[in-house]
Amino acid sequence: MGFTIGAIGGLSGIRELHQLRPGGRRRSRASAATAVAEYTGLWGWSVVPGARAARTAGGRTECSCGASVCPAPGAHPLDASLEVPAGATLDEASGAWAQVPGAALLLPTGRNFDVIEIAESAGHRALVRLERMGLPLGPVALAPHGRAWFFVAPGAAAELPELLYRMGWDDAGLDLRGVGEGEYVTAPPSDLGGHGPVRWLRPPTLECTGSPPQARLLLGTLAYVCHRSAA
Repeated sequence: MGFTIGAIGGLSGIRELHQLRPGGRRRSRASAATAVAEYTGLWGWSVVPGARAARTAGGRTECSCGASVCPAPGAHPLDASLEVPAGATLDEASGAWAQVPGAALLLPTGRNFDVIEIAESAGHRALVRLERMGLPLGPVALAPHGRAWFFVAPGAAAELPELLYRMGWDDAGLDLRGVGEGEYVTAPPSDLGGHGPVRWLRPPTLECTGSPPQARLLLGTLAYVCHRSAA
């Protein structure tokens, strides 16, 4: 992944990261920067600052990007040029995030990983099956709008139609899609479009982030569970 523990300040830096890791209790500008440093330093992922959504007094959702009509309120990059690259230190992450206070954490797909998205209920059942089968797994996140994100090897989104065809699931009308190159997913603990925070169902580990599983190893189970859920 191209980083060393020393880049974040040795063992004391690692302890600080885990005390303030995504999903922890402290929610401040400092902890947001620390979450960024964990993604860049520990997991080797780049992070892009994203827009945030807020509800108005009238119940309307507004985006922090300032556009009068935003097609994806609170679910798009503020400025891709402000990306914090993989391997950034805690100091570098803090300096970058100080320029965009309150920004959401977005992870670019298509580089270190792609994502296969299915319904949350199907995601829970699929994860149980996959763990029982002993198949290799990457991180799995739950989005607040009822979707589960399975992190898989990059390239999966582009290959998905062909993989589904080979497995005989291409005409099944599955509630399943790939998220790949040029797209982003919101990282825990950030809010997604005003719906609430994204959270980990299966958190990242040093073992799984460097080599996420090939989509073909999981896709049969994911497709089957999606099909059963629809039925």
